[in-house]
Amino acid sequence: MKRLVIKIGSNILASAEQGLNTRRLRTITKDISEILDRGHEVVLVSSGAVAAGLKKLGLKGTPHDIKLKQAAAAIGQSSLMWAYEHNFVKFRKKVAQVLLTREDIANRIRYINAKNTLTTLISYGVIPLINENDPVAVDEIKFGDNDMLAALAAGLVEADMLVIMSDVDGLYTKNPTRKGADLLRSVPRITSDIEKLAGGKGSAVGTGGMYSKLLAAKQAIDHGIPVVIMNGRKAGLLAKLVDGKKVGTYFEPKKQRMSSKKGWIAYGVRAKGAIYLDDGAVNALIKMGRSLLPSGISKVEGNFEVGDYIKCLDRGGKKIAKGLTNYSSIDLEKIRGKKTSEIEKALGYKYSDEVIHRDNLVVV
Repeated sequence: MKRLVIKIGSNILASAEQGLNTRRLRTITKDISEILDRGHEVVLVSSGAVAAGLKKLGLKGTPHDIKLKQAAAAIGQSSLMWAYEHNFVKFRKKVAQVLLTREDIANRIRYINAKNTLTTLISYGVIPLINENDPVAVDEIKFGDNDMLAALAAGLVEADMLVIMSDVDGLYTKNPTRKGADLLRSVPRITSDIEKLAGGKGSAVGTGGMYSKLLAAKQAIDHGIPVVIMNGRKAGLLAKLVDGKKVGTYFEPKKQRMSSKKGWIAYGVRAKGAIYLDDGAVNALIKMGRSLLPSGISKVEGNFEVGDYIKCLDRGGKKIAKGLTNYSSIDLEKIRGKKTSEIEKALGYKYSDEVIHRDNLVVV
């Protein structure tokens, strides 16, 4: 049995002028129901609430005013949920709405609560329908687009695959509207050259684009979760996908799957500060899998407390790891570059030999 997280974007489901595309939504729910009947599990991450709300408000295009966007989301959310429920009930399927913000993911307790809720719903055969809680979200806590939310959800529920539905067949060698553009069937690794292939802005009603989808794919494959970007406007592709046929663009995952906790450290929580490491410490973290000791720290940036998550940078400022610190920024300034035997003398106490224990650290 495979557990799939399926992300459906605004440009697939809705437009500001027409509201929800009920015909396409009916086709999508039919396709999803078919793979559910074949023993697969599905978690949906769906956009469309803002576009549906804009239609009700008589507005065209996504407003720049965050308050108006929040209002549109509040109005459209009920329409979106009703549309899914109305269509899935025809196939004897139940759905449940789960609204999340960045704060829900960044807070470890809320993260675990969300995980427990989602896995319980799945165990009862209910389709969780996840969306960002736009009516209360502001710029500081927004995921930015539902592609990244889908990648986080895939790690949260330990999915076997992330499927991102796009308005094109997948990732092309250049703009698919241009002559000579070829569809990439498989991407073994997302390199800087691959990132250059994805460009352009999102639709009038969405915030994502192919580059956003590529960043989400990069996050998911780092978890060890394979990703497929496929055309959400074509019927029957999900059944072909679960049958093992080539659909869209397939992104190969890293061989070693990241645990849910490590995934949360890497992507779920924002760093409160940064520390610069010397070459020996970088080597110890990356190649030897060791904990971080104060002797390898050359510089401290930002103000953070014990238990905050911080970035670990090499001499050139490149991020190489992220983890939970056992010491505040003030204390790290006093012990950086020192041996563990000197910590107590410098601070008057010693909480731990390690600044970041390897169990609470992720190499990125």
